[in-house]
Amino acid sequence: MTNGQDFSGNRQAAGASELRQWLRILIARVLLCFGVAFAAVASAEPGVSVVNINSADAETLAEVLDGVGLSRAQAIIEYRDQHGNFRDVYELANIKGIGDRTVEINEDRIRLQD
Repeated sequence: MTNGQDFSGNRQAAGASELRQWLRILIARVLLCFGVAFAAVASAEPGVSVVNINSADAETLAEVLDGVGLSRAQAIIEYRDQHGNFRDVYELANIKGIGDRTVEINEDRIRLQD
């Protein structure tokens, strides 16, 4: 740590992690305040729908995942058919039109197995 870059980088990484956690909490509170109801496919917590991206059909994926419409949901299925089951939720970011941010927003709704 002679030039301070390592310390600064660690501080930035920690700050980004704290920001993501803060945003997750904020989004959850906003959704609760507005009483947004999601269709119940399965539920890990009351009011939060979850979907298995390794077995769900396109309509279910589009219904449960925020920012994923029917065409992106179909792209998820096509990717799954070509590459096999997802091993990590961030593999979704390999699909055109789905980025890390979309995965982060939906992370609590995504399951890889039943």
